[in-house]
Amino acid sequence: MRLPRILTPRTVVSAHCDLPCGVYDPAQARIEAESIKGIIEKYQANEDPEFRTRALIIKEQRAELVKHHLWVLWTDYFKAPHFEKYPHLHQLFNETTKLAGASGAKGSTDLAKADELLQKIDEIAKIFWETKQA
Repeated sequence: MRLPRILTPRTVVSAHCDLPCGVYDPAQARIEAESIKGIIEKYQANEDPEFRTRALIIKEQRAELVKHHLWVLWTDYFKAPHFEKYPHLHQLFNETTKLAGASGAKGSTDLAKADELLQKIDEIAKIFWETKQA
């Protein structure tokens, strides 16, 4: 059975994406990473063990959110043409998510780790915004 001619589309529309380009932003990961740095600063300035325990718990939660936001960009936003144009992008994401993880800001109270994480997120953001211009 064929569809009646009236139901046949007259205009065919296509797009390279319908949602990711409009909703993803590395700023989400950066905001959480800035929280991590702020928590580390407060942790280092306070000797109260209960405060420090709460700070570590919150910092670890923020680190998980950083990883989540990065993984969403890595797996949902960036596509093969991006990885071809920026061949170091996979390695950059790998290094950045590890900096957010147990061997990085999540498992440390070292401000240098938090700063390194922020720098890596900024590198990803630079590439992200370059792809948005294309």
